Amino acid sequence: MPKPRVVLGVGGGIAAYKACEVLRRFSESGHDVTPVPTASALEFVGAPTWAALSGKPVASDVWSQVQEVPHVRIGQTADLVVVAPATADLLAKAAHGLADDLLTNTLLTARCPVVMAPAMHTEMWEHPATQANVATLRSRGIVVLEPAEGRLTGKDTGKGRLPEPVEIYEVAADVLARSRTGGATADLAGRRVLVSAGGTREYLDPVRFLGNRSSGRQGYALARAAVARGAQVTLVAANVDLPDPAGVSVVRVETTEQLRDAVVAGAKDADAVVMAAAPADFRPASFSDAKIKKLADGSAAPLELVQNPDILAAISHERARPGSVVVGFAAETGDATGSVLELGRAKLARKGCDLLVVNDVSGGAVFGSADNEAVILGADGASVEVPRAAKGVLAHAIWDQVATRL
Repeated sequence: MPKPRVVLGVGGGIAAYKACEVLRRFSESGHDVTPVPTASALEFVGAPTWAALSGKPVASDVWSQVQEVPHVRIGQTADLVVVAPATADLLAKAAHGLADDLLTNTLLTARCPVVMAPAMHTEMWEHPATQANVATLRSRGIVVLEPAEGRLTGKDTGKGRLPEPVEIYEVAADVLARSRTGGATADLAGRRVLVSAGGTREYLDPVRFLGNRSSGRQGYALARAAVARGAQVTLVAANVDLPDPAGVSVVRVETTEQLRDAVVAGAKDADAVVMAAAPADFRPASFSDAKIKKLADGSAAPLELVQNPDILAAISHERARPGSVVVGFAAETGDATGSVLELGRAKLARKGCDLLVVNDVSGGAVFGSADNEAVILGADGASVEVPRAAKGVLAHAIWDQVATRL
């Protein structure tokens, strides 16, 4: 089977050097990569670098190797086009169909999925012209990632930073894989989704807390998958030590009450909410400003707990956005009252959500693992079994069910 053909377009921004890492990851994972930098990009990273990393000659204009008609051939034969960084100028040209160099000609002739990773100063990203161009590109099925927030050129800080190369690669590779297997690549375009991830902490004192084993990996996989399908994603992350997924707006929280506040606020604008986080059911009734000491007689200090708010039930029974889809997770082990699935079905009815993803976590399975397996139960009686596979596979299976209900 031939290697998938990836075109890496590189715009003329200071972040062009980061595209070298995107190229390396595609090459090392078995892709045939053709770099197409603009003339401005070559001012930041020279042609010899791109040629050495790809093993191919590099040009930015349409006059090199004219006999091979590169301005048409490169786009026609591509399986995926990734543009990183995509400058404001490139976004404008792509939105308006301008073609004055090799990259913009390639974008016009490509009939494959296109992923664009913008990078520019905050004011340029927020300008109405740029936002209109992004909306136009997204309406055509192009995946335009949201820029990251952080240090920009010089001393400036804000939204407009290029997402980390490994995360750009993960999203782009996901788009390519789905397109090659016939999966939808933009069925969530124009949708706003909210995903929660991780496990909350309930503090007893400045040192100790009550928590759980959730790593946040499944929630992060859901966020990446939604981005790859064209959605605008907000990720509420509770105590997660993972890199921010490309194109995702991340809200960081610690406690269950903070998680509730962030989810309730985000649900107002969300077409779908997926509660993959594991909130603590209980919290200490009081917080000690000083570290709690051992008792002199060696006995255990009593710990009074109070129940935390039920976030999933609250957003399911009182929909902030009519027609939205709410998805919950249930980590079950089964007990004397019922099997894992029986307990899952009871929880689905009790919570009032549209879908419930039921995990059998007996023996600590799933937590921290790169793989997952589950049964997706629907309030309409549907039941979809997802065999053990990478967590991204389960993520797409969940979004498949969400998309059919939106």
